[in-house]
Amino acid sequence: MDAKLWVPEYDAPELWHKEISRRCFVKSGISGFLGLVAMQHFSANSLAQLEDIVPRAKRCIVLFMSGGASQLDTFDPKPGTKNGGPFAAIPTSVRGIEVSEHLPQVAEQAHHLSIIRSMVSREGNHERARYLLHTGYAPAGAIRHPTIGSLTSYYLDNLSDLPSCVNINSPTYAGSFLGATHDPFVVKDPMKPVEDLSYPSQMDTHRFRERLKMLKAIEADFIAKRTGRSTEAHEAIYKKADQLINSPKIEAFHLNEEPMAIREAYGMHKFGQGCLMARRLIEAGVKFVEVSLDGWDTHENNFARTKELLALLDPAFAMLLKELAERDLLEETIVLWLGEFGRTPKINNREGRDHHTQGWSAVVAGGGTRGGQVIGSTNEDGTQVDKGTVRVPDLFASLCFALGVDADEENYSRAGRPIRVVDDGSVIEELFE
Repeated sequence: MDAKLWVPEYDAPELWHKEISRRCFVKSGISGFLGLVAMQHFSANSLAQLEDIVPRAKRCIVLFMSGGASQLDTFDPKPGTKNGGPFAAIPTSVRGIEVSEHLPQVAEQAHHLSIIRSMVSREGNHERARYLLHTGYAPAGAIRHPTIGSLTSYYLDNLSDLPSCVNINSPTYAGSFLGATHDPFVVKDPMKPVEDLSYPSQMDTHRFRERLKMLKAIEADFIAKRTGRSTEAHEAIYKKADQLINSPKIEAFHLNEEPMAIREAYGMHKFGQGCLMARRLIEAGVKFVEVSLDGWDTHENNFARTKELLALLDPAFAMLLKELAERDLLEETIVLWLGEFGRTPKINNREGRDHHTQGWSAVVAGGGTRGGQVIGSTNEDGTQVDKGTVRVPDLFASLCFALGVDADEENYSRAGRPIRVVDDGSVIEELFE
């Protein structure tokens, strides 16, 4: 896979001006040429290092914080500053790295984490940002891009009878032009029995499949004349449902088979049980699982609400990492924590934080990435990035690199338009050094 070198963005001074001399021109040209040669050499060496890395990730788990979590109150604390808020910072298992005092269990797993504190994007609207953080593309025109879960499903072989892509607690975007087969299977509430995992009463496998044959015969003429996504989805849903219902691996959805002590360690709530279900699903062969935790849009009463949310997040996230590591799954499972954007460093007059796109945090663990580090930083008051800018496409390109997917490969929309897997992203080199 051809990976691009990720380098920080710098503001370049103006090079050309009206009164530039011939000597300056020659000098600038020579230095520019030498600089280009040096950069090409540097890039070649760095790319060679990346090319020596064999992708290890075989699956992906995303923990999505719907609404956008505050970076200052989670993974980029700035206690004692005017924007820091009331939360203290605590040490982690890695010397020199601190996180919010309300993440004590996650702090113990910091040796697995790459904390990116320098995320930026241009989308401050919830819906647009949510789309961007699920597809790697900003919404534009009529094109609907596939979600990263559908891309993972599409590119990684699925040897399981279970769906390749599962979303827990919240629906998300579909597979789009990749086909309905790669749409996510949605679990609305992991605390309840998963819907549609068994036949209706008085129905068995034989009767169901005979009815499928009859339905296919009846619909054959209609389908032949009306090809398209709706038709494909109709067929795919029936096929996937029949396959899922008859799979012995369906037990991965049954959390009551877990010891109660394990369930309680994750937390007896939708997010905690969703993380436990994610672990069970990837063990059973599912390639992508997203678990969402809603409520982070804290325009008011940020600190009380964030404290409550961190009480749900902390044990579930930590237990997921701990169990993945203990079961020798973490090295082949890339785990990503993030939301639509961050929250403003400035605290508003309602004790809240608003939307912030210039300097927020994401966290990566496992999947062959290097843990125990911080990538990038924000300035003293947290208002902007001061080192190592990381864009959303860069994060997506890095996920693809870890999973062995060519981020530059093109797929074609239904209108025949070529769409790259990632919208011009560059691999974050520090993740893999």
